[in-house]
Amino acid sequence: MEADAFLDEVLSRVNAFLQQSQHVDQIRSTETHQSLNRISDLKLPLEGRGIDSALDDIEMVLRNSVHTTAPGFMNPLWGGLSVASIAGELVTAATNTAMYTYEIAPIATLIETTILKRMAELADFGTSQGTLTTGGSNGNLLGLLCARQSKNHLSSRSGFDGQKMVAFVSEESHYSFSIASNVIGIGHANLVKVQCNEQGQMRPDSLQEEIERALNNGQTPFAVLATSGTTVRGSFDPLRDIASVSHQYDLWMHVDAAWGGSCLFSPQYRSLMDGIELADSFCWDAHKMMGIPLICSAFIVKNAEVLRSVCSTGKEAHYLYHDTGENVDLGRYSLQCGRRNDALKLWLAWREIGDAGWASMLERFMGLADYLQNRVNEHDALEMVSDRMWTNVCFRYVGTAPEEDLNQINAELRERLIRDGRFMVSRSTVNEQIILRSVIANRNISEESLDAFLDRVVSLGKDIERGLPQQ
Repeated sequence: MEADAFLDEVLSRVNAFLQQSQHVDQIRSTETHQSLNRISDLKLPLEGRGIDSALDDIEMVLRNSVHTTAPGFMNPLWGGLSVASIAGELVTAATNTAMYTYEIAPIATLIETTILKRMAELADFGTSQGTLTTGGSNGNLLGLLCARQSKNHLSSRSGFDGQKMVAFVSEESHYSFSIASNVIGIGHANLVKVQCNEQGQMRPDSLQEEIERALNNGQTPFAVLATSGTTVRGSFDPLRDIASVSHQYDLWMHVDAAWGGSCLFSPQYRSLMDGIELADSFCWDAHKMMGIPLICSAFIVKNAEVLRSVCSTGKEAHYLYHDTGENVDLGRYSLQCGRRNDALKLWLAWREIGDAGWASMLERFMGLADYLQNRVNEHDALEMVSDRMWTNVCFRYVGTAPEEDLNQINAELRERLIRDGRFMVSRSTVNEQIILRSVIANRNISEESLDAFLDRVVSLGKDIERGLPQQ
């Protein structure tokens, strides 16, 4: 088969998969790990099988992949489809460049720079610098590295003793901060979890208490790590008040806005990140709320020289970096060398719908989350378990069962939902209560699909409740 005919056939099958996703009865395969491994031909042959055989392999992959664009997909903090972005992925693969120098990626460098500048403008960061990363976890790592560098300007050159260095983070923050604390050399014990209020927001008064406690213990505070859009509840920390405390103690303030950054597009909701302009750095995942295919994530920093010193290679990469690219090569601000062009897919989608389109999409998602919350509140068998600030809807089935049975019921309910295959939501815990967390970040979700979802939740919940031993 000729290359052009092969690619036409691949696109046809991908398109059929995407079309099927809108009406599929099963979002994911019900095969177990063992059975799927047993029935799948995954062997790597000694002799090649030819390009035609790849079509059968592609069909097998599509058949056993999760339909993340299906209306019932509400499991992680991402989903849905942007056709323009998929086109961007294809062009990125076809051009196959890396983002370390302008010389090797001229137009891609300009596109990424344009995107980073606009994201910084939305946060009122003024003149700033940034990089696209492998995700919010990498962005949070960069935030901590920049904080370390700001506190100890020689740390990237001469090393770092982190045994007395302390960073402060919300007790409901993403687990990536724990990983980052290990990587930068302070250890998990020196990442202090700050108490949250009933809405899951970091308490500025508790932050100040923890900073004072660290100082009294002879430790050295160096960073405050706030969150705009927590993983479970979707809570936004009060950035302006946190910045006030951070500035009082001259601490670097980083904001994990991987999930919530898109609120900056909306005049109605950007107040959720009031005070972001007072931070020193933030990260923002376009592959979450904005529906760009994984991975597309930005890290933005006010002080470009801090980021550059964190990522500096000195004279070691003389084979890449030359004086002619001193002010334009993006690799000078990245921990990566071979970094793909993730900017193109976002740029195409942004050009397609503009700031107003992102705002409209976000506001529609919030409207659907309001609708789901109202339906839960109206139903006697369901209960919201947390106040809502974003599109995370945290609720549980209560039925008529006693409180001591509800965790068991909701754990089993989520397992049955997954086996049933029509809907995917995550299982989480809020105040020791096992709950269902539905996330609205998929353009194909509708009021009708949410109605069908709740009907299924109630039906399964009642069935589980009937099967419990009688008291």
